[in-house]
Amino acid sequence: MYPNITQYCNNLVQQFDTLSSERIEVLAKISTYIQSKIAQKEPIQLMYVCTHNSRRSHFGQIWAAVAANYYSIPNLSTFSGGTEATAFNENAIHALEETGFEISELSTGNNPHYRVNFGENLYTTCFSKVYDDAVNPTSNFAAIMTCSDAEENCPFIPGVELRIATTYDDPKAFDNTPVQGAKYLERSNQIALECLYVFSRLKK
Repeated sequence: MYPNITQYCNNLVQQFDTLSSERIEVLAKISTYIQSKIAQKEPIQLMYVCTHNSRRSHFGQIWAAVAANYYSIPNLSTFSGGTEATAFNENAIHALEETGFEISELSTGNNPHYRVNFGENLYTTCFSKVYDDAVNPTSNFAAIMTCSDAEENCPFIPGVELRIATTYDDPKAFDNTPVQGAKYLERSNQIALECLYVFSRLKK
């Protein structure tokens, strides 16, 4: 991984004690799911779901991929989706770039595709899409609901093995305010911390 992202992770793993017992209980269920896949030598597929697939779900997709690499967990793929397609939000992109990701635009238009690099030959591809888009898994995956609206309005996801809500406050509430950048970084940081915690519990 890029050294600055590795150092970012090094700093975050010192903060696991800031997680509440209630939050740890939720996150442990994701760890247990991943551990069972490792034990069965099966591919691990995690899909992060939020209404517009523009902010929190992309943070989840990206940081879970980073956390898996940080803890050397192989055979894992991360995805994201929503109940409707919009676009990968530019404020979320800027927050990730500020953290050290290198992000390049692969297409143009209202909903561009982006390559999000976190190391040499380490990357994930992001664009807004519905959860049942052709690029997303249709079976043997976990759906991690990152917003309460998606949790409430997405009652059934076909093929899911584990569905769990890890809802986060929406940084969109601070768009066009003086604290916009800080709030996007705060949310990215929170999701990164929790993804790292999930993977820290795994035995290879």
